[in-house]
Amino acid sequence: MKFVDQIRVHGLAGDGGKGCVSFRREKFVPRGGPNGGDGGDGGDVILVTDSHTDNLVSLYFEPIIRAEKGGFGQGKDKHGRNAANRYVKVPVGTLVYRLPDAFKPQAHDPENFDEKPKDKPKLQAADCELMADLTELGQEYVLCKGGKGGKGNTHFKSSLNRAPRQFTPGEPGEEGWFLVELRTIAFAGLVGFPNAGKSTLLGQLSSAHPKVAPYPFTTLNPVVGVVEFDDFKRLTVADIPGLIDGASENKGLGHEFLRHIVRCRLLLFVIDMAGSEGRDPVADFKTLRAELDLYDPTLSARPWAVVANKMDLEPAAENLKHFKRSVRKATIIPISADQADGVVSVREFLREELDKLGVAAPE
Repeated sequence: MKFVDQIRVHGLAGDGGKGCVSFRREKFVPRGGPNGGDGGDGGDVILVTDSHTDNLVSLYFEPIIRAEKGGFGQGKDKHGRNAANRYVKVPVGTLVYRLPDAFKPQAHDPENFDEKPKDKPKLQAADCELMADLTELGQEYVLCKGGKGGKGNTHFKSSLNRAPRQFTPGEPGEEGWFLVELRTIAFAGLVGFPNAGKSTLLGQLSSAHPKVAPYPFTTLNPVVGVVEFDDFKRLTVADIPGLIDGASENKGLGHEFLRHIVRCRLLLFVIDMAGSEGRDPVADFKTLRAELDLYDPTLSARPWAVVANKMDLEPAAENLKHFKRSVRKATIIPISADQADGVVSVREFLREELDKLGVAAPE
């Protein structure tokens, strides 16, 4: 199934039903007077967080979200039917932005949501106005409010206007273009270059089964695993897809990956300490730190540690000594995720940090 973490949607709430013009007409009741009922209210478009939803794929296949219109008022003072609200399930960690006019689809092609003219810059969340941040399970946000129903002619009767024929139409429902974005909520995030062993480590720490293969960019979307401890406490760890040099400038799929790191309380830099692909572990670490700082300066202040992976390979021990001399005052946990060596130390470190930081997501 396609993983979608950012999508443009068009919300359209239901219009209110119009009021009714009617008069009481019964035998032996002359001049019964007006009895037109009010119109019903239009339905709201509401986003609600759901534990069984992990991405925005439902909005990808249905980007136009419409709610029903309210029913018309009727005679005998009958109120029109209020329309049902339209609920859309989204994952926890969803942000809602109001889309700027420059990025709205053109009037001549309203269905083309993926249109990206060459003269327009790529859409970024920073260019939009933040409307809501849904970080709690069951949290609701009214994306578009339905219109109020119109008034029937009963409301316009008076001593001077005994047979009013006035009524009001229903109010139009709210509509607008929005950017809906998912930022994965996890206690710890595994950050590293492609093929550093992040997916293998997540599989050792939790019951998650991310795809593992001997080629870069095996993981194309964040995978969250749950780490459980003997005292029944638990925390979540996110496997962030591999970053590359220049990710902060949106090279490759930089921003597609980096946005999921923002909510992590703890960052674990998974470094290929063996340099199995001809890479320098120290240079990899400094590049990762620099890219995170360029994308969001607040990430530098987050607690972090280094997971020195692939220690079962021959050059790793010597590289680790050089790494410790170059990167001082850093918590370094040597492991071999493939052999499950040292994974217990990572679990113990996560347990200690859980007691220090708690499980709440950062602001």
